[in-house]
Amino acid sequence: MNDQIHSDGSDHEHGALGDAEYAEFMELAAEEGFDLEEVEGAIDEAGHGPLPVLAVVGRPNVGKSTLVNRIIGRREAVVEDKPGVTRDRVTYEAEWAGRRFKVVDTGGWEQDVLGIDASVAAQAEYAIEASDAVVFVVDSTVGATDTDEAVVRLLRRAGKPVVLCANKVDGQSGEADATALWSLGLGEPHPVSSLHGRGTGDLLDAVLEALPEAPAQRFGTAIGGPRRIALIGRPNVGKSSLLNKVANEDRVVVNELAGTTRDPVDELIDLGGITWKFIDTAGIRRRVHLQEGADYYASLRTAAAVEKAEVAVVLIDAGESISVQDQRIITMAVEAGRAMVIAFNKWDTLDEERRYYLEREIETELAQIAWAPRVNVSAVTGRHMEKLVPAIQTALASWETRIPTGRLNAFLGEIVASHPHPVRGGKQPRILFGTQAGTKPPRFVLFASGFLEHGYRRFVERRLREEFGFEGTPIHISVRVREKRGRNK
Repeated sequence: MNDQIHSDGSDHEHGALGDAEYAEFMELAAEEGFDLEEVEGAIDEAGHGPLPVLAVVGRPNVGKSTLVNRIIGRREAVVEDKPGVTRDRVTYEAEWAGRRFKVVDTGGWEQDVLGIDASVAAQAEYAIEASDAVVFVVDSTVGATDTDEAVVRLLRRAGKPVVLCANKVDGQSGEADATALWSLGLGEPHPVSSLHGRGTGDLLDAVLEALPEAPAQRFGTAIGGPRRIALIGRPNVGKSSLLNKVANEDRVVVNELAGTTRDPVDELIDLGGITWKFIDTAGIRRRVHLQEGADYYASLRTAAAVEKAEVAVVLIDAGESISVQDQRIITMAVEAGRAMVIAFNKWDTLDEERRYYLEREIETELAQIAWAPRVNVSAVTGRHMEKLVPAIQTALASWETRIPTGRLNAFLGEIVASHPHPVRGGKQPRILFGTQAGTKPPRFVLFASGFLEHGYRRFVERRLREEFGFEGTPIHISVRVREKRGRNK
């Protein structure tokens, strides 16, 4: 297991499988009648870890969400003929020419809060930090505006690949308008009609050229470098106070006013005899008077910090009810595939009644992350701070755990024998074999004789955790079903 530390699982050409294990696994797949190219692709896909991320940015009402719907091939992103409809950062999976990637539909425009230039800056900031390539959407019927020019300056500094989309080109007459966007200096403008689909194929071809086959590792540093810990949580939950306490000095400003921290702050801290890099993420920015808009921009910075971290320590105010915002922050860390520790802060302020109701809330509101280590701390008094490092180390060890294929298949065989999949439509699908194709977080590929229902997948995940631990890490399970034609091969 130790040889997985500081490795993203890509040392081998076959995900996390060594050559001998891979050869043995492919022999097993052939015996079960699977198409070997499909099996190899499934292992390669899972072994690469997260899919590359494409951020779609642009000023309001240029057709970003319409383009996203066109890319993913279904109407999911909300579209309305006025700016600002998209408020939350929404991620979808897409596929083009056999390659899968994630599309982020950026939104949350709050023109009355910060002014349009600052809004665009927040969008571009997220695109810079958390994407592998950017599609910059410009309304060709309007042409390049001062706001568009502001985005260009930010994206140019980013150094990320940018594909320029000249949207709303509905016919030949609009081609000249698109050509005028060469002036932005981002290369060829691709004339597109997101509404009618015109030109989107050429645009997606350019996107595939810009996207890497697999995203670069965004977390951690070189071997021997400090592990990166992101402190995340809603504003005024005590992130900065916790950072100061573990550092034994006032490294960052603490104030009762929510939003003292405006940008992520990196600090090297010796804790438990180990040097860690703690990232204190931004909360609500004080100069913003409307909380809704500020929360959105803070979430962009938090998402970027989580992307660069290995472990997310989620702080929750134990004295208050677990909120929807707490759950969204937790979901952000889970979707990013980071190891996780839940720290209930201000524990010293609780009375017996609040502790009783908090336990009930944890059972109901946080049931989906029952696997995350929990520590009850006080950033003010330092209570139980010594428990934080062991919890982080446990989560990291689980995050990097690798189960040998032979041991995993013995375990899967026991599951199939003792708890077979329910019969559906006269058929009983079963897991034939599987492998762990990657780590950080652990990623498994199961090969089955038929479709496995979501409830049965959850059962398999629960049994995996019971058998192998995985405390403090999300685990990803993908299932490949054997095609009928495979029996004849």
